[in-house]
Amino acid sequence: MKSVFWFICLSLISLAAHPQWTWQNPLPQGNSLSSVHFTDTNTGYTIGDYGTIIKTINGGSSWTIVSSGTTNSLISMYFTDINTGYLVGDSGTILKTINGGLSWVELSSGTVDGLSSVFFSDVNTGYIAGEHGTIIKTTDAGNNWVELSSGTSKWLHSICFTGSDTGYAVGEGEIIIKTTNGGSDWKVWHNGSLYNLNSVCFPDHRTGYAVGDYGLILKTLPGDTIWTPLSGGTANSLTSVYFSNDCTGYAVGWNGTIIKTTTGGMRWNDLSCITPHDLSAVFFNNGNSVYAVGKSGCIIRSLDGGITWNELSKGTTAYLASVYFINAGTGYVVGQAGTILKTVNGGSNWNTLLSGTTNDLSSVCFTDSSTGYAAGWNGCIIKTIDGGSIWISLSVITSDPLYSICFPTTNTGYAAGWNGTIIKTTDGGTSWTKLSSGTTNDLAAVNFISVNTGYAAGKSGTILQTTDGGNSWSTLSSGTDSYLTSIFFTDLNTGYVVGERGTILKTVNGGSSWDVLYSGTLYQLRSAYFVDANNGYVVEDYGIILKTANGGKTWTSLSCGTSYYLSSIFFPDINTGFAVGNYGTILKTTNGGGVFIEETGSPHITFTILPNPASTRISIKNNRKWPEETMISVLDISGKQLMKYIFRNQYLFDLDLSILSKGIYLVKIETREGVEVKKLMIQ
Repeated sequence: MKSVFWFICLSLISLAAHPQWTWQNPLPQGNSLSSVHFTDTNTGYTIGDYGTIIKTINGGSSWTIVSSGTTNSLISMYFTDINTGYLVGDSGTILKTINGGLSWVELSSGTVDGLSSVFFSDVNTGYIAGEHGTIIKTTDAGNNWVELSSGTSKWLHSICFTGSDTGYAVGEGEIIIKTTNGGSDWKVWHNGSLYNLNSVCFPDHRTGYAVGDYGLILKTLPGDTIWTPLSGGTANSLTSVYFSNDCTGYAVGWNGTIIKTTTGGMRWNDLSCITPHDLSAVFFNNGNSVYAVGKSGCIIRSLDGGITWNELSKGTTAYLASVYFINAGTGYVVGQAGTILKTVNGGSNWNTLLSGTTNDLSSVCFTDSSTGYAAGWNGCIIKTIDGGSIWISLSVITSDPLYSICFPTTNTGYAAGWNGTIIKTTDGGTSWTKLSSGTTNDLAAVNFISVNTGYAAGKSGTILQTTDGGNSWSTLSSGTDSYLTSIFFTDLNTGYVVGERGTILKTVNGGSSWDVLYSGTLYQLRSAYFVDANNGYVVEDYGIILKTANGGKTWTSLSCGTSYYLSSIFFPDINTGFAVGNYGTILKTTNGGGVFIEETGSPHITFTILPNPASTRISIKNNRKWPEETMISVLDISGKQLMKYIFRNQYLFDLDLSILSKGIYLVKIETREGVEVKKLMIQ
């Protein structure tokens, strides 16, 4: 029986580790990156949010996404040789590889605190620092970890050892602590302002540097008992410092800040010019190769010691609001500051089109392969008649933000937006008429299922219906005050509306009445799309994609590989789908998105189940009291909900599971900060 249990667990981990959605923009991926490390001239790794690991074997010219087996954010890494490496991150996560990153195993850290930095003084002896002053140590290459007393409860952001016994850690509140006996005792070396120190580096056993908020740079010299502030010439917060030798060092930080010294910190040169993204880590490789990584998957490289830099990551990081496909190959995405992207090969490549506007675009639709429309802020509506090569601005009669546009016929179209605005054209956008919607509530979505019958939805649970082409609108009773963001009808009678607080409503009588469907989430739902009467998808905050295969009776949470806000989803066929959202995110699936409920997490919440395995009762503990609702569901491994609990203003939750038989279950924990799904065994 035990072997069957472990087989199932390994299967669950394998499925969770391979998201059914792949990155199409940015590339190689878009999750924010927190650390970069090279084990030789060509072989390097960078890690980040949502368990991201990517690897290069050609000096960064190309990168491959590696399965980590976790969705916890990974913050720091250290390799003791070309094959053996350690990663640490949120919720006490420690991963280890012994085969150059081909596979990773999770080690037991003994803590659920966030772990920020890892350093090995030799192949067996390592230290990890993190939240609440946590420092843990191993002397057997990670098999066992013991907690050390750091003497502080402040968050330690970085740890570094200069030998077998002497080490330093820096962190919150400009704290610096030092040990000279392998971590048995730590002395507070410096405790200054409220600024944070984010990184510490010793190029040799005598001279050290630390960097932090608002351009703070500190240096200590042989024999000094103090850390001396240096002038780096920037007010931007610095997140990482790395010295290749006694004299030459680099520091990176917010807003693409890169500074370099060749004088041991006495003078720093500003190299910032390549990226606007916050940078989180820098690494100097052999020769003159320097790498830095940061927000939105940013990877940059210099091959000449920082004189010139190239972006290794590609694609826009603008917010993307809406996606529309004409067929499986040709599609369009619109978003921030007039961004329009087009693909003609199913998303393998996305080309930037000239929209002719700097207004944010909220919605896009096409009436045929050549003719399309996009709507956005300041009453902006633009049109193309040549598949997007040229866009012209249409003259409309409103300056209100427009959030949604649709064309039920070639010439007849509607746009809806702020303050109850609905406008209509019957001549392909040449002229527009403002309709009386009867509401001043913002309208986030408009959808016509025939030339005359249409719906609009928006603020305060508003659902409007017209049956005469928009000449008159009636208010339908939605039964909710949630902000409704998207409408989709699968036929003349059957439709869905989604919105905030996990709201999903369904009608089977053309809107006369609406039933509340259980979505399994408390978060904002942004966009709904159905490929047929049964199969539908909804996207929400924190990168969650919900799927139904039975017309909304039940919904499954899909793994998509990111926790970014998703704004729009579109399926040109039953298997092929695209989702877009924040930081330029474009994701694609070719198998309907998958059907497995993944073990997901948020960087803001951390829950632990005890005991596990269990018999009749479990306790679920959060690392802090959550003042709003916590919803806990117990599911079988197929995703069927068996039990549901709602708690408020608690951090410890006791559940009676005596009605459950022996087996493997999933426990889904939801707050407004995110979702976690834990595996549970009842024996």
